[in-house]
Amino acid sequence: MKLALLGYGKMGKTIEALAKTRGHHIVHRFSSTDPVSMKMLQESDVAIEFSTPQQAPEHISACLKSGVPVVVGTTGWYDRYEELRLLADSMGTSMFTATNFSLGVNMFFMLNEYLARFMQQHQEYRASISETHHVHKKDAPSGTAITLAEGIMKQNPHYQRWNLTGQGAPGEDSLPITSLRMDEVPGTHEVLYQSAIDDISIRHVAHNRNGFALGALLAAEFIKDRRGVYGMKDLLQF
Repeated sequence: MKLALLGYGKMGKTIEALAKTRGHHIVHRFSSTDPVSMKMLQESDVAIEFSTPQQAPEHISACLKSGVPVVVGTTGWYDRYEELRLLADSMGTSMFTATNFSLGVNMFFMLNEYLARFMQQHQEYRASISETHHVHKKDAPSGTAITLAEGIMKQNPHYQRWNLTGQGAPGEDSLPITSLRMDEVPGTHEVLYQSAIDDISIRHVAHNRNGFALGALLAAEFIKDRRGVYGMKDLLQF
């Protein structure tokens, strides 16, 4: 499979190294300083987008208008999601989005919802989320933390919204998220339930970027000959 990389930072380089072991070829690499060429995009079977929240919508749009399926790993652009989903449908091509491509994290998402469903019967426990990433990550909270919060709110109606610690007004119906940026941490997420008696927590720790890269490549292989909008639940058949 011929791949175009939109964003050639540490994540792009990790995807490139792993792609070669799976028999794929990187035909184009677009860094933050290189404008994306629609003509060059059309020389690839699938594009993989890991850039910045500001660049992602333009990159996704260029792929869809070029008829090139796109896998999007960037977060922080989801206020444009509906617009780009409609564009994918109208152009008859495909888009695969995920707030986290790690297979382990997506198992963590399912565990989070299961625990949240159980804990709605035990309101003496207050839920919170913390996430830690490398200092280069632009958005906060992380897309993964937001997905965790949405999973809790879906299963436990006691929580109606989330708030980033230090911003906005917390309340009884609000789920606090704490974001830390430290060194080169690939990603750590924890869901904590605290009571006066004890604490219960679940935690996912990424040791490197390989899990994210593998998930993105599996997504690219999945959408190569498909049309429509997909996510990790489609890939993993959860």
